[in-house]
Amino acid sequence: MAVNLSTPNPADLRPVAGVRLGVAEAGIRKANRRDLTLIELAPGSRVAGVFTRNRFCAAPVQVCKAHLDGNDIRALVINTGIANAGTGEGGLAAARETCAATAQRFGIAAQQVLPFSTGVILEPLPVERLVAGLPAAQADLRADGWFDAAHAIMTTDTLAKAVSRTVEVGGRQVTITGMSKGAGMIKPNMATMLGFIACDAALAQPLLERLVREAADESFNSITVDGDTSTNDSFILIATGQAGNAEIVDAAGADWEALRAAVIDVAVRLAQAIVRDGEGATKFMSIVVEGGAQREECRKVAYAVAHSPLVKTAFFASDPNLGRILAAIGYAGIDDLDVNALKVWLGNPDESVMVAEHGGRAASYVEAAGARIMAHSELSVRIDLGRGQAAATVWTCDFSYDYVKINADYRS
Repeated sequence: MAVNLSTPNPADLRPVAGVRLGVAEAGIRKANRRDLTLIELAPGSRVAGVFTRNRFCAAPVQVCKAHLDGNDIRALVINTGIANAGTGEGGLAAARETCAATAQRFGIAAQQVLPFSTGVILEPLPVERLVAGLPAAQADLRADGWFDAAHAIMTTDTLAKAVSRTVEVGGRQVTITGMSKGAGMIKPNMATMLGFIACDAALAQPLLERLVREAADESFNSITVDGDTSTNDSFILIATGQAGNAEIVDAAGADWEALRAAVIDVAVRLAQAIVRDGEGATKFMSIVVEGGAQREECRKVAYAVAHSPLVKTAFFASDPNLGRILAAIGYAGIDDLDVNALKVWLGNPDESVMVAEHGGRAASYVEAAGARIMAHSELSVRIDLGRGQAAATVWTCDFSYDYVKINADYRS
């Protein structure tokens, strides 16, 4: 059950000028489910992306990277059920055939199509089923297709994830809408997910590429469910240029700052939704590390705590066995860490208590307070390293019995 997350209201998802989405049931892996999504982009749209760093990256990821070099993308095609990863040359051929078939329907070149897959690894993509589903997906294309598309890209997700917001840029209203999927096999770089955000702003390509990296760093690269980095992770940012604002060409002005903040806000909300819908999750946890010498060491500590199965199972049980947090901090890899300067707090929306200071248990801490705080579904661990001014936040969830059940039965 997702932690304080609900299905998006279709009325809250705003169309983005220059983007149409359609879905279909192609029977990629299971019958009678929407598993194929087409996204059509208006001419002149600009696209940038960041992808998994897993060396076993999936065939569609490899094809996407190659096609983005041409930077005249007009269509995206997404299938669920089969990841088309660990499939060798046959997988690459299937991804290319997907692009060719999609391009033929739109009257564009195959290099103008980006393919995406998610699902089971090491199984061949039934490309003939995908191709057979394209006419229905194309017939379904519409500007208000975000709600259905967010459902069609799901795998083990329990809820669709999509969000919109608007912002004024250059005296024009810019719409930003995005969707993501992911619930397990979540760890940067990237987090195990697919994410798509589109806006109708006019934005120069170099800034779009900068923004997709910065947004990923603040959002999808700041979450973890289980520490497994997927083969298929992809985050795509689209700017159609149809809002009518003067094109943003440098990062010095208020227009850039307004657009940047709004895009990052959408990305963070989508990333947090993935953690809230983590497989079997019952708790949403913010690991906030401050007082670091550099941001990267803060992230190392945050991830050590967030990845720890011992920490995550303790939070599931609401068991204030909080020495596990200190142990994770200690093995995070900061060789000159002064544990006597360290402070740790445990909190929820209602209260916060200091747990550790001066190298051990805080004098004011009582276990009953820890148990009371941990009974909540929204929790925070705040860690002050006492080394400097840098900070970082990572969002994660607990480990429950259901995580094991979901992944043990994933292919059934």
